[in-house]
Amino acid sequence: MVQEKFTGVGLGLRRPHLERVAQMEAHGVPFWETCPENIIGDGGLHHRMASAILDRDPVLTHGLTLSVGGFDPWDEDYLRDLGEFLLRTGTPWHSEHLCFTSVDGSCLHELLPLPFTREAVRHTITRVRDLQSRLPVPLLLENISYYAELGAAEMDEADFITAVLEGADAGWLLDVNNVYVNALNFGFDPKEWLSAMPLYRVAQLHIAGHKSFGDLTVDTHGADVIDPVIDLMQWTLARLGRPVPVLLERDNHIPEFDELLAERARIQRAYEAALELSEVHHA
Repeated sequence: MVQEKFTGVGLGLRRPHLERVAQMEAHGVPFWETCPENIIGDGGLHHRMASAILDRDPVLTHGLTLSVGGFDPWDEDYLRDLGEFLLRTGTPWHSEHLCFTSVDGSCLHELLPLPFTREAVRHTITRVRDLQSRLPVPLLLENISYYAELGAAEMDEADFITAVLEGADAGWLLDVNNVYVNALNFGFDPKEWLSAMPLYRVAQLHIAGHKSFGDLTVDTHGADVIDPVIDLMQWTLARLGRPVPVLLERDNHIPEFDELLAERARIQRAYEAALELSEVHHA
């Protein structure tokens, strides 16, 4: 599933950096990730700059609003525009979050957890299979960070995610930081958690920063990635035994572009070291 150009550590395409990136061809970023909701449609200068970058450089797409596990009907106009956008960018897949984001047509602007129940598994599998049939590229689902369970659980998060991925035959966008944050908040070992998961379904990784507020840790995407999360990324890559693209997310407290490039380079070095170690172990 992974094309050769989609390896290494990429960055999210963010508005503060558009002008600089549009003028750079030798920026060293192997690929960009973009949210179609921010690009589809008509726009002004920022839209034109983003479109030019996406036409020039390798792109992965990552959605925010389809509410995969929700009950609202799909927006058919948006799905049509999304399909055209995916084909235009040449992305090898499109990712969405395994959650719900809207109720009765109102977007909640949050990634909210689904109940860990057998009925929710059946419902989500049906939704994912239907959505996949409407997209021109494979669909990946991303595990989210969450801070409270929605109702009485019939299974744990790992079993829920596995049941949906297997039942829908979907790929996995594994957010390493979300696993780490959930492990801190709910008291489990992230490596043991990942060891029980269907890692063969992983096509991409996300990595990001977070912040602790007393006993609660929040996935903020607003700080540098800490060493334990980088270690978990390396451990995961070694377990996979193959290169997959890693996306460094930074959506809040966005630094200057040179500073972000430096962090990307730091994680790229860790990425390469993990792949070298994996090659030794699998030789």
